Amino acid sequence: MIIARTPFRISFFGGGTDYPTWVEKHGGAVLSTTFDKYCYITCRKLPPFFDHKYRIAYSRLERVSSPSEIEHPAVRAVLRDYACGQGMEIHCDDDLPARSGLGSSSSFMVGLLNAVHGLSGRRVSPRKLAEEAIRYEQDVLAENVGSQDQVAAAYGGLNIIRFLRDGDFRVEPLILPPGRKEALAARLMLFFTGFSRIASDIAGEQLEKMSANARQLTAIREMVDQGVDILVSGTDLRCFGELLHDTWTIKRGLSEKISNDAIDAVYARARGAGAIGGKLLGAGGGGFLLLFTEPAQQDNVRKELGKLIHVPFKFENDGASIIYYS
Repeated sequence: MIIARTPFRISFFGGGTDYPTWVEKHGGAVLSTTFDKYCYITCRKLPPFFDHKYRIAYSRLERVSSPSEIEHPAVRAVLRDYACGQGMEIHCDDDLPARSGLGSSSSFMVGLLNAVHGLSGRRVSPRKLAEEAIRYEQDVLAENVGSQDQVAAAYGGLNIIRFLRDGDFRVEPLILPPGRKEALAARLMLFFTGFSRIASDIAGEQLEKMSANARQLTAIREMVDQGVDILVSGTDLRCFGELLHDTWTIKRGLSEKISNDAIDAVYARARGAGAIGGKLLGAGGGGFLLLFTEPAQQDNVRKELGKLIHVPFKFENDGASIIYYS
């Protein structure tokens, strides 16, 4: 048996510039971090005492005789390539809800690949995990997804991820004094809006409008460098919160599906209670709302958003890991 643990991510700036159709013409970059909420994949070879050969447990339970019968698209695709002859049992458990803007689908894919490789005695590098997860999601499953989530989940940490026009990527850990990084984390609040959505559906409209949105996407890409400059230069961290508000304002205009009246009202209430800035995470449409709020104002924001679930968190640096093997 093996258990793979893969973190979720928070993307600060650059989201949308990691889609292949944009990257191949312009290149892209993202500033993001992983945090201490995870997707767990438990995997074991199935003993030969059952009518089925594959048992897959996630939000539903599947018992089938061959990988081609598996309904979960990611599991079906991976096990078609890596299924062991005697069958397999796979369980997925998440700390936070799926389809909520935290890159959970890519964390699942990275974790599944890590677990399946590990079960066969193979140790796979973060780069290999990221590259393989990108290939499965973009090419095999043909989903409208970028490349930042797979890289963030595989590597972990606070990073600038640069996407090169030749299809390669480069991960640059952002080196900050511990106090500076702690001060940033202390000003970030995460709330679940209660709205779930399928990111690929929202991204599809954005991809169709990519040429028309070139000016906005260029500005979003430039905010990566601006955000890094704020963090490394010792500038007042309030500027980071204000930049989050700016990127949300720009991203809000990329598609009508990114936000709605209910989410806009929540964000306005949070700002009225003291939040400096923030953004919906991921493709938008719902899920988790990240807010930058000075510590003295955080009680006010929590009270104002009292009906929403507040999720305290810490940054993490481990990335995709095998935490149990027997």
